[in-house]
Amino acid sequence: MTGEFSPDWLALREPADAEARDAGLLRELPAGIRVIRDLGCGTGSMGRWLAPRLPMPQHWIMTDRDPALLTLAADGMPPQVTVSTHLRDVTELTPADLDGVDLVTCSALLDVLTAAEVETLVATLAEARVSALFTLSVTGEVRMAPEDPLDREVEAAFNEHQRRETGGRRLLGPDAPAFAAAAFEKAGAQVVTGASPWRLGAARSALTAEWLRGWTSAAAEQHSALPVSPYLDRRIAAVPNISVGHQDVLAIFI
Repeated sequence: MTGEFSPDWLALREPADAEARDAGLLRELPAGIRVIRDLGCGTGSMGRWLAPRLPMPQHWIMTDRDPALLTLAADGMPPQVTVSTHLRDVTELTPADLDGVDLVTCSALLDVLTAAEVETLVATLAEARVSALFTLSVTGEVRMAPEDPLDREVEAAFNEHQRRETGGRRLLGPDAPAFAAAAFEKAGAQVVTGASPWRLGAARSALTAEWLRGWTSAAAEQHSALPVSPYLDRRIAAVPNISVGHQDVLAIFI
């Protein structure tokens, strides 16, 4: 892929993200949400999706460790909301950062965190009594039609890669949404989850091809003996219909 957090990749995936998120969870949100802090905001796609679905007025605090992405996020938000930016690693969030915040959001973030980092984040939200809507965490389930004999082996290798240790950190990968939901429940939150699978295929050929390249590359990095090159060629030559499993987690502190 062009880079997990590159503007080009984030722009390519934004329509699929918007379609996949479980809008039904919004009916469970507490009333009076006015200030939203978006963690790992990237170019602001979560804000662009959620802001029109919430009552006005709104103020968004875009939070990311990449200053270039923060600029794109602030510039790309709907004009009817106010926006500020905070250059910060989401793993360093404190209860003081949540003073006056009504909701914390993130998208496609939890699976690149560790168990300890998620537990710390949940504890911070619990101390501040701030609800959270965490969307599009991968579950590791990929289904393709038509099937290929190598599908399941590539899926398993990719999921191992997502759970890899890197820089002394063991990533949660596809275990993230269930782990986060359990941590929130333990912290006393009311938790609601919703499926949010990506739907890929010929109608999204550019995204599908880029996702397939990234998926197979990660699998090959984990298991170099896998014949991923001919598999990728087959899949791109005849693009299948693909469901990529994600889950949204809503945690409400009353």
